Amino acid sequence: MTVLYAAPSAPRAGRQREHRPLAAVLAAVGVPMFMVTLDNLVVTTALPVIKTNLGASLTDLQWFVNAYTLSFAALLLTASALGDRLGRRRMFLAGIALFTVASAACALATEPWMLTAARAVQGSAGAAVMPLSLTLLATAVPERLRAGAIGAWSGISGLGIAVGPVVGGAVTDGLDWTWIFWLNVPVGIVALPLAASVLRESRGGAVRLDPLGLVLSSGGVLSAVWGVLHGSEHGWSSGPVPAALLGAGVLLAAFVWWERRAAAPMLPPRLFRSRTFTVVLIVAFALSLGVFGSVFLLAQFFQLVQGLSPVESGVRTLPWTMAPMVVAPLAGLLAGRVGGRVLLITGQALIATGIGWIALVATVDSAYPALVVPFVLAGVGMGLTFAPLANLALSGVPRNEQGIASGASSTVRELGVAVGVAVLGSVFAANGGYRDQASFVAGLVPALATGAVVVALGAVVAFLLPRGSVR
Repeated sequence: MTVLYAAPSAPRAGRQREHRPLAAVLAAVGVPMFMVTLDNLVVTTALPVIKTNLGASLTDLQWFVNAYTLSFAALLLTASALGDRLGRRRMFLAGIALFTVASAACALATEPWMLTAARAVQGSAGAAVMPLSLTLLATAVPERLRAGAIGAWSGISGLGIAVGPVVGGAVTDGLDWTWIFWLNVPVGIVALPLAASVLRESRGGAVRLDPLGLVLSSGGVLSAVWGVLHGSEHGWSSGPVPAALLGAGVLLAAFVWWERRAAAPMLPPRLFRSRTFTVVLIVAFALSLGVFGSVFLLAQFFQLVQGLSPVESGVRTLPWTMAPMVVAPLAGLLAGRVGGRVLLITGQALIATGIGWIALVATVDSAYPALVVPFVLAGVGMGLTFAPLANLALSGVPRNEQGIASGASSTVRELGVAVGVAVLGSVFAANGGYRDQASFVAGLVPALATGAVVVALGAVVAFLLPRGSVR
């Protein structure tokens, strides 16, 4: 049986660096990434209980999710750029430590604003963990092992997605909602020394920071997400919303202008000369918008419409959420044979079919077996998508720019999450709402249909990928 080892990305001249087993590297990057991924969905199942215990409003519930997403999205590029300049391992470890502390702060929250603030800090820390986990893995393994390693990385991410709703429900039912955050503390305490001992430092190509680029990109993404979220809550014509969206456009346009002229740009414009990289960003945005906007509403369907407990609701989502954990590693291996393009198109088509199917059969008294097949289809589609999407995001860029490419891809995905929750939430509110079970379903159906259409458009865009795209 062959034992796979991860090779260092850039050994210093005259000195042979110690090789690390691939399993150790996967654990070092996977455990923190699992912790961050888990917190994307672990809160959703507990929202009704948190609403009661903290006296939270619907707006508060959205911000418990979106404060994390907004800060995550706004700082992903910044964290990746700082990692390239200051050291990826150093930023990764700092992110783990801050995430652990912020999780404790979430658990100690006694008012909605306290939980929102702590979730924002969690998201900021997660921005350093998620993209850098992929970059550290990609630079630590030989090219021939990268597809399989990223497939395994995607499987760990899928595990976080799979157990998030169940953990949230089980903890809320059996203990207290605060334990969905307390659980991160021992995980972080274990993950920090593990990553410090296994991972080796690496940096990107540029040696100087781009302070103006950092400010413009973070401010632009922050304004865009804030505007989208408030537009769905208070109306798109209210004073602050158009101003925020206009400000986002100005800041992001200024960012593009500056990056074309900066001596050491944080997001080199040449990356977008790669058709693969550009198409991957569009597909990632469509995927996140359609899927996570749908999940935000479906997580509440079983509790608010069918009267199930949090853990019962989480268990019923397992046919969807468990599938990526199983399928993603296989997709990483298949990418080398059939190409990432084929997997992406197939995966997006399955997701769109699954979500659209749920929209067709969802009623107040829907029998659970009617939802199992579409849940499985959507889950298999996500599993086929995750690994090739991560691989293709890195394949069209030089190795020393993979950190910022990973950050750009993660930023677009998280922006899609925020936009998805806002847009599908707006469709839901416009057609139904939380008044009663019937109004919830009346809003849920068109919202899910919208999500299915967006994912289907992502599948169409994936046809623009070069044929034979593998990595």
